[in-house]
Amino acid sequence: MPYRLDAIDHRILKELQDDGRMTNVELARRVGISPPPCLRRVRALEEAGFITGYRALLDEKRLGYEVTAFAMVHLSSQAEADLTAFEAYVRSKPLVRECWMLSGEIDFLLKCVAPNLSTFQALVAELTGAPNVRNVKTTLTLRNSKSDPIVPLELDRLAG
Repeated sequence: MPYRLDAIDHRILKELQDDGRMTNVELARRVGISPPPCLRRVRALEEAGFITGYRALLDEKRLGYEVTAFAMVHLSSQAEADLTAFEAYVRSKPLVRECWMLSGEIDFLLKCVAPNLSTFQALVAELTGAPNVRNVKTTLTLRNSKSDPIVPLELDRLAG
């Protein structure tokens, strides 16, 4: 049976997105319920898959990853086995931070980070030589104008 979100669930999700480190007592206070049912709701949201994890957001540049780039990968075959094999391949590459399968001319869009341009070029050479890769086109980023890792939770839009 699908889990139906109510207004309190939405408030819990919003508060945890804003600050995933707060205590259950603080979360309960913010959403207007007592701590025990708040904890039960959070656990139910986790078990239902609405909350997939908790993590710290790190500054790539401060950690030495000066290059952020995108690689557009076109495969020779779009057979499901080849798509799945490529996805498994890129999961093994730590510099590939995101992998999106696309419709259209490009099969995959990869967001990559690297400490320098030569390291990124080596990654592109590896990708180009990967099984079933027809070609790889890249583009370097100049700056990030928006990075918002949260899901918009407007109650009036989602509750209706």
